[in-house]
Amino acid sequence: MTKIIIKILKKAFLHLLFWVVVWFFFSSFFSVGSSNENFIFWFSTLLSLIAIVSSYVFVYHLIPNFLIVKKQKLFVLYTFYACVFIVCAVLMTVVFGFVFFYNLEYQKMPGLTKNSGVILVCVLLIIVLASAFKILKHNFKSLEEKKTLENKFLQTKLQLKEQELQFLKMQIHPHFLFNTLNTLYGFALKKSDQAPEMILKLSSLLDYILYQVDKPLVHLQDEITHIEDYISLEKSRFQEGLGITFNKNIDIEVFEISPMLLLPFVENAFKHGSQINGVVEVTINLKVDENELNFTIENSSIKKENSKKGIGLENIKKRLEMLYQKDYFLEILQEDNVFKVNLKITKKNDE
Repeated sequence: MTKIIIKILKKAFLHLLFWVVVWFFFSSFFSVGSSNENFIFWFSTLLSLIAIVSSYVFVYHLIPNFLIVKKQKLFVLYTFYACVFIVCAVLMTVVFGFVFFYNLEYQKMPGLTKNSGVILVCVLLIIVLASAFKILKHNFKSLEEKKTLENKFLQTKLQLKEQELQFLKMQIHPHFLFNTLNTLYGFALKKSDQAPEMILKLSSLLDYILYQVDKPLVHLQDEITHIEDYISLEKSRFQEGLGITFNKNIDIEVFEISPMLLLPFVENAFKHGSQINGVVEVTINLKVDENELNFTIENSSIKKENSKKGIGLENIKKRLEMLYQKDYFLEILQEDNVFKVNLKITKKNDE
């Protein structure tokens, strides 16, 4: 309540200050060639009253109720009525000075106070200034409101994007985990001596997909380490039935990517890879320089009719679109005996 009162008092003070300045302007301007201080005081006061009434009619009624809401015809009509009132009021002010201060002796009146045109221009100038200030204030307020709405829209859009990313991650977790646990289950049935080592690597993978994946970015080397752990798990499962090649050419120490960005492609290659001549062939090439990441993975595959696509690749496509927009290129090819993925990510300048 106190803030509202202070705001009202501040506004009233500024209005009062403005009209005092206007009165002094009239008093100084029309006093040229006149020594009758009493006449100049009342003449300036009457002109100020005309300017005050007319300005507030425009500022608080005609402009907000007609001009701003685009009722131009009514605004023009009421502006005409207001101008008629202003002209009549100015003429009556001249007559007032002529009758009460100069006893109908027109020639004794100061030159400026006899010129109705000059008086009218001065009054209209004040009204135009007040009206222009009102319009500028409205436009500024509209821009601020538009900017606020745009910011709210962008915040909402960002929140929706973050929620969708979280949803995609939630889908990736069980999808990837289910396939990895299947591998471990197979070793448990065989009672393999490699099971403890596999459990250790699986534990590292679980930590990555359950906790590290919530980070916006991770070092590329972290993703590579977990890819290698996953490959090791798959080697243990496939034994002699797997031919794997992982070529790395990295010319930069620090390159950050979104977590679990490359690993689903590797997992997909093993899950959907087909044995040709008793071997699943998987070839991975990773090349990274200062500006770009190039990732290519191929796996042997027998093209099947009406094959169903898993959620892994679909989710990764959505994530790439949301995270990198125009800064990536993804190509997925299904040939006779090869399934191939080409991914190119351009490093952003702010990374």
